Amino acid sequence: MSIAVAAIRPLSRLASPADAVRFFTPNWFAATMGTGILAIALGQFPDLPLLFAAGTVLWLFNIALFTLFTALYATRWVTHFSGAKRILAHSSMSMSLGCIPMGLATLINGALLFGLPTFGTAIIPVAHALWWLDAALALACGIGVPFMMFTRQSHSPQQMTAIWLLPIVAAEVTAASGGLLVPHLGPADQLTITLLSYCLWACSVPLALGLLVVLVVRMIVHNLPDANMASSCWLALGPIATGALGMLLLAEHVPQVLEANGLGAYAGAVGGASFLIAVLLWGYSLWWLGMAGLITLRYFRGDVPFNLGWWAFTFPLGVYAVTTLKLAHIVPFAPLMVFGNVLVGALALVWLIVASRTFSGAWRGDLFSAPCLVDD
Repeated sequence: MSIAVAAIRPLSRLASPADAVRFFTPNWFAATMGTGILAIALGQFPDLPLLFAAGTVLWLFNIALFTLFTALYATRWVTHFSGAKRILAHSSMSMSLGCIPMGLATLINGALLFGLPTFGTAIIPVAHALWWLDAALALACGIGVPFMMFTRQSHSPQQMTAIWLLPIVAAEVTAASGGLLVPHLGPADQLTITLLSYCLWACSVPLALGLLVVLVVRMIVHNLPDANMASSCWLALGPIATGALGMLLLAEHVPQVLEANGLGAYAGAVGGASFLIAVLLWGYSLWWLGMAGLITLRYFRGDVPFNLGWWAFTFPLGVYAVTTLKLAHIVPFAPLMVFGNVLVGALALVWLIVASRTFSGAWRGDLFSAPCLVDD
């Protein structure tokens, strides 16, 4: 809603409202990721009607936000094609293309969580179709952007930040959505989505873990990035937590899916391995959560300028919160549930801060910037 108003109201920092389209970039979709994961986190409390209703409202709002952003970005490609295509050669802005399928995944997850009780089973075919679209977009980003990095862009170890993870992580986010979708499908579709979800997970998590090793070495050798990239330290948490969540969701249903399709001999092994991987990744995420928190405290001892990158504070934290709550429902260990509740509370607070500052920046026009047009 706030962005919609900003798009039509004369913006003091833009020459005209039309410039909001010209300078619209895909990093705006990070706002749909952060809003979507908060909605999903609130939806983990069905016994608390107020929280669940708040999650439903946020999900509906996020649909409107994603639709608006899609319209603005599509319009930019139609009306400013020569400028829009420059993103493919830009070494940092191209990374944010991965935010588009990840934002869409939160809508699919919300459809299964909130849409079913609101609209009934008619929403399942919609979610199923959107999942295929999301999978295609995620693979396109996960393969296309790294190829551009290899061939058209200029990078160096000293300039590396965790934003390199964004195009790669999209595939595992789609895999986690597949784990949510599986129990609502027929046996044949269940097997297809399950196998593809494991493949999407494999197209993302191993690559992300490799990049994280390089990122740790980069921070040891060259220290932390500049303050305007302060929030990027949280992006490292995202792929690990999402990988854990995807494995938990798939482990929950894969034994029944395999047995229903004549693959029962593998059911126990696959389910057990998936659960073990999820627990190991959850533990690794805990290390990155602590490290990201310490790095953030260090940054905020000084001046940290606000930008759209602050949405990176929300999605990784939200995914880890949801993963913790999911694990708490499986493992009878009470502190896990308490920890998950604390994480959701922290997520809500961070979202309020970032969303309010985004509203203000969008209203003034400060946040409309396309670095790939710097030479225009």
